[in-house]
Amino acid sequence: MSKILKIPVFSLIEIPSIQAFQYVERRQPWLMRFSILVLSLQMAEKASRGTQDIPSSSPDENEFPFGYPTSICEDVPEQKYLCSNCNNVLKKALQTLCGHRYCSACLSWIVRNNKNPVCQKCKEEDPSTLSEGSLLAEERAFGDAAINKEISELRVHCVTLGCSWCGTMKNFEEHQILCEYALIPCHTGCGHVVMRKKLADHLENGCVNNVTVCHKCKQSLSSSEYQEHSCEDNLYREQKHVQAETPSDEKNHSGLSVSMDGCRFSEVGCSFGGSKEKIKEHEKAAVGTHMLLLLQYIKQLKANLCTVSKAANGFISQTELNVNGAEKSISELCIPGSLQVNGDLEVDCLTRTSVPRDESTVQQLVREKVISELENKLHVFENIVAVLNKEVETSNLEITAFRRQSELDQNVIRGLELKIAELHHCLTQKDAGLSRLHKSLVFSEQTSYDGVFLWKITDVNQKLQDSVTGRVVSLYSPAFYTAKYGYKVCLRIYLNGDGMGKGTHVSLFFVVMKGDYDALLPWPFRHKVTFMLLDQNNREHIIDAFRPDLASASFQRPVNDMNVASGCPTFLPLTKLQSPKHAYVKEDTLFLKCIIDAN
Repeated sequence: MSKILKIPVFSLIEIPSIQAFQYVERRQPWLMRFSILVLSLQMAEKASRGTQDIPSSSPDENEFPFGYPTSICEDVPEQKYLCSNCNNVLKKALQTLCGHRYCSACLSWIVRNNKNPVCQKCKEEDPSTLSEGSLLAEERAFGDAAINKEISELRVHCVTLGCSWCGTMKNFEEHQILCEYALIPCHTGCGHVVMRKKLADHLENGCVNNVTVCHKCKQSLSSSEYQEHSCEDNLYREQKHVQAETPSDEKNHSGLSVSMDGCRFSEVGCSFGGSKEKIKEHEKAAVGTHMLLLLQYIKQLKANLCTVSKAANGFISQTELNVNGAEKSISELCIPGSLQVNGDLEVDCLTRTSVPRDESTVQQLVREKVISELENKLHVFENIVAVLNKEVETSNLEITAFRRQSELDQNVIRGLELKIAELHHCLTQKDAGLSRLHKSLVFSEQTSYDGVFLWKITDVNQKLQDSVTGRVVSLYSPAFYTAKYGYKVCLRIYLNGDGMGKGTHVSLFFVVMKGDYDALLPWPFRHKVTFMLLDQNNREHIIDAFRPDLASASFQRPVNDMNVASGCPTFLPLTKLQSPKHAYVKEDTLFLKCIIDAN
């Protein structure tokens, strides 16, 4: 049975007064939210300390003991990210000797509640293969840092209604603590559950347990009532309450060994008596009352002085001493705390007096105390500013160092980029050289130097169609030579014909090319040329031959890369090329042979 985590009551943790909450909320709203966050953390921590010693058959449901719910993931998590026990996304993943993964809390719970804990995954996969490695123990498992790192980068979102937060898994728990839409219990113990962002409004307006007792009139007020509450109209009741000390209380106090003293303002009308501790509390709480009594006493003395004759010099001197004593009592009573709490009331009371000298004295005392406090605060702020200035200077030095290092790094990067560009240029040149060498090698392998050349043409049907449409009208063969240092020649074929054979015949021509050894050769070209279209069934080859026209420019020494082609425009009818009786084109391939008579 799972245990129930009870909400801690107001008295379990140290909660600031409602006045502090209201002041912080008005002045610094962000500080108010931070204070609420700290209180929530304290409450959760104390609650967990108060219940951790209770044995349980299942992990604490107020944490994430069973891993993170899969519903928070943007995409469906892979199987390797899921716990073998709770089937949720792993939290603090541990890998066992059998290779399966568990949440840290899940593994602890299984080991704690089973005498012989065995991996459930191993049981499900194949019970017959259970071994010692399937036994679970915390000391035999190790943290899977790789999986934990991958899980921390998973994209997740907040499932709380109204919250649109999205981020990574490593920031999920931090968001859960700060989520303004999360429902949290009121820490005063009123029983209400509110959104975190509405907690301050609930404390101020709706919480029945959030009341403040006025230390003057002892009234219990809500936060909104306390803001409008003022005790200036109740000073008389406070004075009456101070004087209403019952005889029974006096008897009880007299039975104690603590000495009884009177208030220092008893000479001006205060009749309070009690122990030293109570007198101190009384003097702090009744500052306004004492001021009124003192002013009344001073007014009465001044009125009496106006009616006394000039001969009563001794009486006047004694009166001045009494006034000076009263002023001394005021200066001793005006401690910094009382000035901060009742400063407004004291100044208001003193400004109503008609005695210029006493009014200026009291105001001067108040002014000096306020100035002293402001000077102390100014000194503190100056120290803070000095520390911040040092930190800023340190940060500026670090930033300057980083910038210098960045400039150095940029220079190094630019140098490396230049080297890479140079290497890339060199590689490009070498690639071009290799390409030329490769072409030269292929050319050398395919080149014939004995005047006999065999030309293999593939994809005949496609090339014939290209010739018909005019896309590729003719094809050139690789160059070949009549001898090692002889004439350089090649063949040119029009599959759809050229000249008088266009559209009806295959035209085949002979081309004399510009060679490396033309200066050593006799011109014009005089050798007999024979064309052959080979029947791939070796039945009937097509053969045609001609001798060069010595007057034709086609057989003179080439001036350009190649001369005008010359040969047989009606070498083969197209109908015969595709005839099924012959195998001139077989498997979409034909073979042409050229023989140059060297004699």
